Amino acid sequence: MMVRTVRNLNTKSDGGFLANWRRSFSVSRQPVIDMASKDGELRVFIVAGEVSGDNIGSRLMASLKKLSPMPIRFAGVGGLMMSNQGLKSLFPMEDISVMGIWELLPHLNKLRVNLKQTMEAALLFKPHVIVTVDSKGFSFRFLKQLRARYDQQALVSLPPHFHYVAPSFWAWKGAEKRLKALSEFIDHVFCILPFEEEVCKVHGLAATFVGHPMLEDVWELEMDATENGWIVKGNGGEFQSKHGKSSESTIITLLPGSRLQEVERMIPIFSDTMELLKDSFSELTTVVHVAPNRHVEEYVSKAVFEWPVSVVLIPGGSPQLKYDAYSASNVALCTSGTAAIELQLAQ
Repeated sequence: MMVRTVRNLNTKSDGGFLANWRRSFSVSRQPVIDMASKDGELRVFIVAGEVSGDNIGSRLMASLKKLSPMPIRFAGVGGLMMSNQGLKSLFPMEDISVMGIWELLPHLNKLRVNLKQTMEAALLFKPHVIVTVDSKGFSFRFLKQLRARYDQQALVSLPPHFHYVAPSFWAWKGAEKRLKALSEFIDHVFCILPFEEEVCKVHGLAATFVGHPMLEDVWELEMDATENGWIVKGNGGEFQSKHGKSSESTIITLLPGSRLQEVERMIPIFSDTMELLKDSFSELTTVVHVAPNRHVEEYVSKAVFEWPVSVVLIPGGSPQLKYDAYSASNVALCTSGTAAIELQLAQ
């Protein structure tokens, strides 16, 4: 149901996204534009901590370039895609891409250094707007400490804080009540699921539904409308031919995630699975989708080298290649996340 709703509310153009961004930005737009006009430029401090956030952040930066009535300058933290839009990251984005308490502990001191560096850079940059993208652990600490620093300095004019991708409050009981506390250091949330906007507003947090960024990846691909929503048509035959696989091959798609910690946890499980399946299929091939994360790419390349089955690595960044692989596959093993929605769109 959730996927069907998201499909139906997104269209095959960027007009909807830009219109929603304009509507959201208008919450504090005039003061921001006034200050930026005096400075002769719009300064945006933006922070993303993982591959999906880098993708969202890069699209946001590109859209802001279209919308801004004046020159725009970016600073903050991001990955390759945001770098391509003009961001010079303070440090490698992977340094703050940590999930789970046990993965966090060994990196705690480094994360504290990164947090302090990010906060000091934001204060020095004097942004007109601050945007954090997902990665709520780092993002919320950054925004909270930054707002506290502003209070200490008794600043009269504060840059608005926007957070892109609402926390998954709907995933656990009673979490909606925590949304009110976020309004102390977040001025507006950009939601990627349609029901999130109303829930945020009911609990005192300004929000706007701007659409799911995953659907932007497939706008240029061949799509069909069905009674259940859009489906993306990949070319499985072309994928098989390109990689020398016959129509009798059994192809399993593996999606281990985008963060190094989750990939390190999932790849051994997938490896054991292939070991169990190798004798059951005469032509077994695995297709491993690799996130555009330097550490992940290095780890996966080494890990699959001695797998007992044929392996095809699919680099991130090419929606067409991704959906061709989905189409050619008989089954997929997926780490929970955006990939689960992608698979529901695939045919």
